[in-house]
Amino acid sequence: MAKVHSLGMHTCQIDSDLLSDEMLNRLGEALNKYNIVVTAMGTDGPGPYIYNFYDGPLTLGLIPRTYRGQRLVKLKAYSDQVKKLKVPAIRIHAGFVPEDPNSELYWESVEALRDIVSHCKKNGQDFLYETGTESPTTLLRAMKDVGLDGPLSNQGANLDTANLILYDKANPLDALDVLGPYVKNTHAKDGLYPTGTRELGKEVAIPHGKVDFPKIIAKLKELNYQGPITIEREISGPQQMEDVKRERDYLKKLIES
Repeated sequence: MAKVHSLGMHTCQIDSDLLSDEMLNRLGEALNKYNIVVTAMGTDGPGPYIYNFYDGPLTLGLIPRTYRGQRLVKLKAYSDQVKKLKVPAIRIHAGFVPEDPNSELYWESVEALRDIVSHCKKNGQDFLYETGTESPTTLLRAMKDVGLDGPLSNQGANLDTANLILYDKANPLDALDVLGPYVKNTHAKDGLYPTGTRELGKEVAIPHGKVDFPKIIAKLKELNYQGPITIEREISGPQQMEDVKRERDYLKKLIES
């Protein structure tokens, strides 16, 4: 949290495993100390998460039957913990939601998602699907089949601008035509389309990828988006901080123009 504060940022997202009571208290104290608001928290596991086109559908999120039950149990416990910090949303990769709405796996997935979305609703939380692993149309269909237009309107999208490119699912600007009204959180991230058949595209620093951030920011303004924009740079070490600073300044100019 001190690092977030040093960057002049006042909101963030957190990914973590289940937290002890001691860690929850320490995190709450740090958030208060640095006046930082956590807009969403996420977790994964148990079991492996492999980010490529062959193993991803078998390991990511709540779609694979092998891990679904264990992950639902963990997500519910995580939601209960997040409630203690008064964080307004849970954010996860739901997995590779099947494109075919007639398949058995699709409806199993919808039922599992409805289970965790309902649990988050009881805890006063939004449930945010991180974009990327399926087309915007498929994601919207799943949200609606879970119950978006009914009592489970606590669903929303966490727009990851690069993931849609990395997974070769959509141009993020076009995705806003489909998901725009349901975007409640945003990852500012850049990337390149995949050029092979197994590995995802490459994440790169903003603005050196295929995301058209001037048009993305303009579209979000047009949609009257009021949520946060959270920078995600998927490297570690000193270069990460340098990239985040440059990305922060670049995005601020677009937002304020």
